[in-house]
Amino acid sequence: MTTAATTSSSAAPAVPPGRDLVVDLARVFCVLLVVAIHVMMVGVAVDSTGAVVANRPLQEQSWFPLSTWAGQIMPLFFVVGGFASATAWAGARRRGDDAGDFVRGRLLRLARPASAVFAVLALALAVAALLGADPDLVDVVATGVGSPFWFLAAYGITQVLVPVMARLHATRPWATLFVLVVAAVLVDAVRYGTGVTAVGLLNLAFVWLFVQQLGFAYADGLFRRTPRVVLLVVAVVAYAALVPLTAAGPWSDDMLSNLNPPTVPLMVLGVAQICVLSLVHPALSRLMSTSSARAVVFAIGSRGMTVYLWHLPVLIALLGFLLAVGGPLPQPSTATWWWTRLPIWALVIGLTCLVSLATARFERPPRALPAGRRRASWWLIGAAAVLAIGPPFDVMQEGLDLRNAVAGAICLPLAIWLLGRSRPAVTAEGVHRPAQAQAEAVGPTDVARKG
Repeated sequence: MTTAATTSSSAAPAVPPGRDLVVDLARVFCVLLVVAIHVMMVGVAVDSTGAVVANRPLQEQSWFPLSTWAGQIMPLFFVVGGFASATAWAGARRRGDDAGDFVRGRLLRLARPASAVFAVLALALAVAALLGADPDLVDVVATGVGSPFWFLAAYGITQVLVPVMARLHATRPWATLFVLVVAAVLVDAVRYGTGVTAVGLLNLAFVWLFVQQLGFAYADGLFRRTPRVVLLVVAVVAYAALVPLTAAGPWSDDMLSNLNPPTVPLMVLGVAQICVLSLVHPALSRLMSTSSARAVVFAIGSRGMTVYLWHLPVLIALLGFLLAVGGPLPQPSTATWWWTRLPIWALVIGLTCLVSLATARFERPPRALPAGRRRASWWLIGAAAVLAIGPPFDVMQEGLDLRNAVAGAICLPLAIWLLGRSRPAVTAEGVHRPAQAQAEAVGPTDVARKG
């Protein structure tokens, strides 16, 4: 894999040796595309009776399902997340950290920014209830605002299992991929055969762990070593396979519908997307050799989790402000509405970056444990994982409401507190061993380093 040379300029931070800037670019692209899709998906206006109505203009378009074959980039998100997880785990092992140290750090990097969002949303929903806001409208708004939280649950599951999956990748990579594919196919077969959608929740593990494995392979250089013609053929075959899968199979041709619970087509899409990324890697690497591109990517990437978690609350707040002051709100799906999506998208990104000024500390790497102390026991880490993943999982299933917003506002800080517990670090010789900092980032802000 070609990497950009280490440079230093006033416009962008210096690039650490071995860092794959294309992974940073891919992650930022994914986040910005998610924001753009949501900006086009949220339509708010006032009808002839003066009532506020909301709809989803993007999903009402006849071409929307086919557009999701390109626009559904969450598989790529998990691929680059797998790359970063593999390199972070390799770095942790070099420092002498164990699996518990690694999982602790990754959970903290998810729970800390999410806790702030849950607290604000719990307060907002409580105020709305006290003010007697229309329950139906609040429900629609809250459900939309909470829709990105599924990522916290799915990504949290994959992060907890990184040490195990990395071991399987190192020892039996192809067998691991095969087992995950078979398991995902069986889950979907039972789900669609019985009509019990809840069975599909098992694929939160199988589908996303498969895509994570692709990221591990990317970190190992598999796609760099693969001839470009083979990458092209695999990408074409993968996209072509979606036609019979969605036409004759039980799966929807709308990749958004295939997201929660995740289904087999997302695995196929992940294969296609990593092949495409590998094909365009040289061109993107040249782009990232420019200081201006690096400055933009690093600026967005350093606050990626904030942008991802806060963009919908910011968008809803912006629309609410325009409603309150009688500002311009074109009717959704009209030509004027579509033309205003680009400035609204840019405004949401800008406002979210302003939010990051107040929330930046939540995206910083966790503090190292004091010298002579080590991380909490696996029992406490396990309990913290349940507390951190549970509320987002509940939101994914039920939609956001006051009950699970309050649950998140309580459970996530408790998870952070448990992960901050420590115990004396004593080696077999009775010497205190300094704790290691968990400095790697997670999710949208993962550090993209080659192992």
